[in-house]
Amino acid sequence: MLSKVVCRSGRLGCNNRKWYHSDNVFGYRKKTDGMFSVPEQALQYRSKQSNFFRLVTAYREHGHKKASIDPISLSKHMSQIPELEVKRYGLNETDFVDTQHILECSGNRKMALKEAVELLEDIYCTNISAEFTFLESEEEREWFSAEFEKLHSAEIDSDTKLEMAKEMLKAQEFDRFLAAKYPGLKRYGGEGAEGMMPFFMELFRLSAVGGVEEIVSALPHRGRLNILTGLLKYPPALMFRRLKGEKDFPDTYQATGDVLSHINASVNLHFGNDKVHVTVLKNPSHLEAVNPVSMGKTRAKQMLKRDGDYAAHGRLSDKILNLQVHGDAAFIGQGVNQETLNMCRTPHFEVGGTIHMVTNNQLGFTTPAERGRSSRYCTDLAKMISAPIIHVNGDYPELVLKATRLVFEYQRKFRKDIFLDINCFRLWGHNELDDPFFTNPLLYKIIRSKRSVPDLYAEKLINEGLLSTEEKVNISKDHSTCLNQEYKQTDHCKPYDPSFKNNWENFVQAQNQITIWDTGVNSDILSFVGNKSVKYPDDFKIHPTLQKTYVKSRLAKISQGLGIDWATAETLAFGSLMYEGYNVRISGQDVGRGTFSHRHVMLVDQDTNEIYIPLNNLHKEQIGYMEVANSTLSEEAVLGYEYGFSLESPRNLCIWEAQFGDFFNGAQIPFDTFVATGEPKWLLSSGLTMLLPHGYDGAGPDHSSSRIERILLQTDSKEDAVDGDNVNLQVCQPSTPAQYFHLLRRQMVRNFRKPLIIIAPKTLLRLSEATSSFSEMLPGTSFLPVLGDNMCDPEKVKKVILTSGKHYYTLLNKKLSSNIQDTALIRLESFSPFPTAELLQELGKYRRATVMIWSQEEPRNMGAWSFVKARFENLVGRKIIYTGRPTLAASAVGVAEIHKHEAKFVEERPFAFMSR
Repeated sequence: MLSKVVCRSGRLGCNNRKWYHSDNVFGYRKKTDGMFSVPEQALQYRSKQSNFFRLVTAYREHGHKKASIDPISLSKHMSQIPELEVKRYGLNETDFVDTQHILECSGNRKMALKEAVELLEDIYCTNISAEFTFLESEEEREWFSAEFEKLHSAEIDSDTKLEMAKEMLKAQEFDRFLAAKYPGLKRYGGEGAEGMMPFFMELFRLSAVGGVEEIVSALPHRGRLNILTGLLKYPPALMFRRLKGEKDFPDTYQATGDVLSHINASVNLHFGNDKVHVTVLKNPSHLEAVNPVSMGKTRAKQMLKRDGDYAAHGRLSDKILNLQVHGDAAFIGQGVNQETLNMCRTPHFEVGGTIHMVTNNQLGFTTPAERGRSSRYCTDLAKMISAPIIHVNGDYPELVLKATRLVFEYQRKFRKDIFLDINCFRLWGHNELDDPFFTNPLLYKIIRSKRSVPDLYAEKLINEGLLSTEEKVNISKDHSTCLNQEYKQTDHCKPYDPSFKNNWENFVQAQNQITIWDTGVNSDILSFVGNKSVKYPDDFKIHPTLQKTYVKSRLAKISQGLGIDWATAETLAFGSLMYEGYNVRISGQDVGRGTFSHRHVMLVDQDTNEIYIPLNNLHKEQIGYMEVANSTLSEEAVLGYEYGFSLESPRNLCIWEAQFGDFFNGAQIPFDTFVATGEPKWLLSSGLTMLLPHGYDGAGPDHSSSRIERILLQTDSKEDAVDGDNVNLQVCQPSTPAQYFHLLRRQMVRNFRKPLIIIAPKTLLRLSEATSSFSEMLPGTSFLPVLGDNMCDPEKVKKVILTSGKHYYTLLNKKLSSNIQDTALIRLESFSPFPTAELLQELGKYRRATVMIWSQEEPRNMGAWSFVKARFENLVGRKIIYTGRPTLAASAVGVAEIHKHEAKFVEERPFAFMSR
């Protein structure tokens, strides 16, 4: 019996394998209409092959559920997976199947189905498995399945096996040495996770041989000291010096230092004639917070490499690799990871694929995995970006090494993120002083009964004849001897010199003195930049409103050099810096246009959506460029990213703008642990600028305050001594566009870098009184930390009101409308450093003034009041009185009527105070 079918090459499942049938395979008879008559035998064969392909696909998708990837599982192992039942696919074990083009590692031959299933079990259901069938790209799925299946028969040479054994035995000996010498030390050792050493060993080697020049790594606590002193050549003597309580930086540097588990390394690793530089970033105990920092630093390096044609906004250098190492509970539990992964392929944030390794201890602090997440795996978050995941049992170092090779090859080929989940355990509790039996008795009965992975693997090599028992003992003994020698050298070793190098050459640490920097610019350059900032191609169609409010209005202001508003002053600062060869990077949510539609440094064609940045077209030989990075709706990850970028690129004005000032509380962790304390703890300089829109305009609790009080509490500005430039944070609230212009330029022209927090305006962006002229921006001008009152006779002044920011214009309007002659208004433009000398000089004009008042918009328990009061009274030596809103729990009221009442009170109260 013959059946008619259309016989064409076609796709079977997700593998895109093409099946071509010749006329004589099963005696097909070709007819004149292009159809084939196919024997029933052929149909049965094709049906069986199709069913076999479905079975293979099922193993690729569900095999991981059956795999023995957990070295310490308390739960019953899943031996029966419905999706893997042969009968489900209409097959039985006596069938023969053709594996050609279906199962790569099978040798492309016919075999009994039973043999094929055993092969599939060995590939996907033993001590290593993978999740990849959710990949959106068919090319990636095909490539990954083929390469993963090849791992089954991949060989590891003897030298590599011996090197793995050596590194794991050394790591084990290091932990034992520290346990003996420092029994009370929380070292977060690598016992139970030594299987990760082959990962690092092989990744570093593959990178060097594969043309990667630098790896930027985020590394958590677990096993960190083992990796640093082992593979990354960190001198143990320096570590022992820290354990004795001594500083790891020279006495000539001002710093507070940090705990041992946050130290870093930066080293060249050589593999024959090849080398790779590995940088491990310093990190806080909020471990995952360092991940976006590592990405930002990686991208800055990729851009500075310039072999990726950054100037043309093209490729990034592929010679810089980002590596992130995670803990299992932290990765799935910390929201920063979702935010960071979400940036992996977004414009201006992508780094060409990150390699992720999870040291899966199956515990979070002391919480077991089943109580620490709602998903099957801690790596399930990776599926949101369609990143393949390899799961491997950490008791099998050779499988770890094989998986590392595949991870590296995938990242290099597709330039996308990929995960390696190494399932291991912690021999001790959360730290070495913890008793895990309090909360995990059954788990730790299993763990304490296990033999160490290094010893088991060394015995495996002994049985294979690659290593002798004596050689195994000598590896540990020799490393112990080396560590003892380093221990004896502790008192004689000197800390690293953290002086500025590479991109930071010619920079210095700020000093305890105030330096005035001329940040003015020639009027010709200001005019040139201003005019160019609104030029765009003739065939480029901008929004009609911008033609009037942006183009014509700016050109008029530039031609007169008057009425320079906030956005224009900002553009002049950006453009003049770029004219001088600096780069500018501004990121945040819709920063191209600005939250309040005021900036428009990025124009969008209304017909084509094409983007045009006028400042990137100043002149043909332009060196400095602007990157406008409209970010994801994230604060924590994006701020961390920009901080990392600023660490690597001191000649780049790096700016992060919050949508509203108080939204930076979503980035509190990177702000607290990196921005505010990176230099005091780690001697890391950063010129990151944060713009935090602030102002009480009746917008409610979540859109009014940038939490000035919270920021000022984190500065080290002195209460009883005059500040110098060496404060940890600059906090300024400029009240004029010219002041803002000088602040931005000062960030670049100085020979040191400090984070700058600008309490930015909202209503002042378009307030006609809040404008400046070219004369305030010319050479010889600079940022003024105090602005005095030029509209009063000092001899008539009986009261001085100090204020800051937008509130000044409210008070000025009241003073002018009421014709008040006996009151001077002084603006405090800088909080940190606190301008003691400038205040004393300004207050010296008012000899008859008997009352000093601090007036602010914010409630009494917020704003700058508490900060200013202590410093004013201690350093200036005068008592000061508060006027403003009373204390409040929320940062602002949300009812318009109440807001208007409060606004009138804070406007009138300072002037009415003396009349009582």
